[in-house]
Amino acid sequence: MLMSFLRPFARTGLAVALVFAASSAYAQDVGYNAMPGVDFAKFKTYKWVKIKDAQYPDQIADTQIMQALDSELAAKGLTKTDDDNADLYVGYQVALSQEKQLNTFDSGGAWGPGPGYRGYGYGGGMSTSTTSTIHIGTLSLDVYDRAAKQLVWRGMASKTLDPQAKPDKRVKNLNKGVKKLLKNYPPPVKK
Repeated sequence: MLMSFLRPFARTGLAVALVFAASSAYAQDVGYNAMPGVDFAKFKTYKWVKIKDAQYPDQIADTQIMQALDSELAAKGLTKTDDDNADLYVGYQVALSQEKQLNTFDSGGAWGPGPGYRGYGYGGGMSTSTTSTIHIGTLSLDVYDRAAKQLVWRGMASKTLDPQAKPDKRVKNLNKGVKKLLKNYPPPVKK
């Protein structure tokens, strides 16, 4: 029953991802969207659901993500329950992408007058280029109104990952990222 409720939402193809493992050089990119006209004050309880065909991390990272989200949702006034009649169904997905970064180093050479001083050109020197792989993790959180059977809030956060980060730094950055992700839950009320 639950999966049949969520199946249409799972097909919407959101871009989702992994844990904020940690590069202090890059900040998290965070965004959200909310269903207009929804009274978020009426929601008091939530139940975790698995989104069909979604990507999930290993068991350790899954536990860390859920604990970080539970803590922040509790700070927002929501109570977790296993009851199918919870006000909200909450699910998350993760994804990991890779980008290539080109690093070029110029040694010597200078711009200046060209042959016969008729123009400018580049003389001498040498360039060396290397590529490196940047891992980017994205965490997507979907919040469904169980009674209305509709998605009411979606947040996504992406961050460059440091595969060598120690576990305590990963958890610290995950908690920081989840706090930033849920900053606009519930969405601000327009005056």
